[in-house]
Amino acid sequence: MINSTDYIKDKVRGSNRRALLLGGGMAAVLVTLGFRSHFLQVREAEKFRLLAEENRINLRLIPPVRGEIFDRNGILIAGNEQNYSAILIRDGIKNLEEVLRNLQTILLIPDEEIAILKGQILKNRPLIPITVAERLTWKQLSRIAVNSPALPGVSLEVILTRYYPRSTDYSNIVGYVGPVNEKDIKKMEEDFINGLLSDKNPLLEIPNFQVGKTEVESKLDRQLRGLVGVKRVEVNALGRVMRDLDRDESVNGPDIKLTIDTKLQNFVQARLEGISASAIVMDVINGDLLAIGSTPTFDSNKFVNGISFKDYNSLIENPYRPLGNKAIQGSYPPGSTFKMAVALAALEAGVVEPNEKIRCTGYIELSGRRFHCWKRSGHGNVNFHDSLKQSCDCYYYELAQRLGIEKINLMARRLGLGEKHDIPMSLVQSGLIPSKEWKVRRRGEDWRIGDTLNTAIGQGFVLSSSLQLAVMTARLATNRAVKPRLVKTFAGLELDPEAFSPLGVRSENLLRVQTGMYDVINSSTGTAYGSRIESQKMNLAGKTGTSQVRGISRSEREDGVALNEDLPWKQRDHALFVGYAPFKSPRYAVSVIVEHGGSGSAIAAPIARDIILAAQHDALPPLSAYPESQQARISSAFSKMVLTDPSEILTVKN
Repeated sequence: MINSTDYIKDKVRGSNRRALLLGGGMAAVLVTLGFRSHFLQVREAEKFRLLAEENRINLRLIPPVRGEIFDRNGILIAGNEQNYSAILIRDGIKNLEEVLRNLQTILLIPDEEIAILKGQILKNRPLIPITVAERLTWKQLSRIAVNSPALPGVSLEVILTRYYPRSTDYSNIVGYVGPVNEKDIKKMEEDFINGLLSDKNPLLEIPNFQVGKTEVESKLDRQLRGLVGVKRVEVNALGRVMRDLDRDESVNGPDIKLTIDTKLQNFVQARLEGISASAIVMDVINGDLLAIGSTPTFDSNKFVNGISFKDYNSLIENPYRPLGNKAIQGSYPPGSTFKMAVALAALEAGVVEPNEKIRCTGYIELSGRRFHCWKRSGHGNVNFHDSLKQSCDCYYYELAQRLGIEKINLMARRLGLGEKHDIPMSLVQSGLIPSKEWKVRRRGEDWRIGDTLNTAIGQGFVLSSSLQLAVMTARLATNRAVKPRLVKTFAGLELDPEAFSPLGVRSENLLRVQTGMYDVINSSTGTAYGSRIESQKMNLAGKTGTSQVRGISRSEREDGVALNEDLPWKQRDHALFVGYAPFKSPRYAVSVIVEHGGSGSAIAAPIARDIILAAQHDALPPLSAYPESQQARISSAFSKMVLTDPSEILTVKN
């Protein structure tokens, strides 16, 4: 029989144990909740506060102001102008399709542009701002502002875009900018992989951000674009910006001054108008490039926001190639302008005496082949001085045989030919000064004596640009290894010109070459006597050149070579001239190449004379600088030139 008292005691003890276990369990839960609550509310408070704020705070990139470009006197040649744009940030937009439809209705955007815009938006990260419309009118601005509730994520901003106030004069020097494309992104990634960049620039992730595409804008792009900034903004539930919270400002790109003189550049472009040509004006003292002419030209402003297919096709289909800078990128046979290199090499090597006479009968015959002089009847007995003054080819055929190609090669390179000069422009050409090793390596053929003869008169394999010919002329004028310079100041700091080393040729030999160049212009029997300057203080020394672009057959010579003007344009000779002035105290070097222009003495020399006079006068040359018999014709020609009014060229940067 069970004792009731013991039974009750057992029940009570069981209940107490359960209550104790339950209470202990509840206490453990409460303690755990307490610790968890403390962990979340105290220890992790900052983390969750930031996570919560991310629902209302956005980070946005601040693009820097692109550095401006000026000429040597502070005249603006590449600046920035304000325009209003509509910016869309996808982050926080619930219905992108609806926003784009509303935007299309408000701004009357075509369907195909909306499709492209949508693809661009979805391609980029949600926080990247996308330009959906730019250069907005006041009417468009007001319509967007009034309809802002229907355009979540869309805001109006003032952005800067590039413009070129003197575009046609500078298009082939400064180049142009354009929106970032896949090629730019790929190049950045390659530079990062190759260690040329320390980090990837987030600026390139901003659609429609402008980067340099050609010439100075391209070569100095990383410096000009500056450094990106970041700002934190508070947005509402619709994604509209309520206020700026804080910001790390962007760093604007530095301003740059080029060595170019705007007035002279304008004159050079006007003087070359209507022909396919190039010209360089160089300060022989410090190497400053004062003008870089190339015609025809184009309007850089058309490229900034995307050029039309019609305009672009008209440029690339133009046989005169306006998009290329002929002065820097063009490579041409230098013709007789190369004879100074051969002449100086011969004097330095001692293979010819200045008074030694070499007979010119109009040609020489070597290995069964005739090498002709430009003067069919020949020059007769010619000494060193007359060989330059009258540009006798046969004289230089003889020097070439005595010298050999290697000595010619060495002197040409000493004068700056065959060298890629270091200036911040696109596709700077190195030209070509051939050698025996070069021909074997590139053509798989042995060098022949005929190759040396052709090289001696600037034909055959030898190639040069207007820039290289100007450098050669500056070195001949000064007996120093002058190098070209294009940037004068950077971020307000004057860049010191390089101290040029001596050229290393004997002064008496150089003087003989200089005197020959002087009489090319100033002697009545010189090839460019018609392009002389009357003032003795400004007179010019130089050399003409005419380079063939096609071979002339024996039958053509026997029947009479066709005149250049009777040939198709692309079969005509190139016309060249190089020179420096003043003769007694050289300051300026000039080179001119007229594509398929014909005679260097008739076409290129007068252009060079006008250009170097403009450089010396810092204005339109006076008629008194010309022979009296030419003044009426010169006055008529100048009256037809379209020049910028000097009063319109204002200095805007000290």
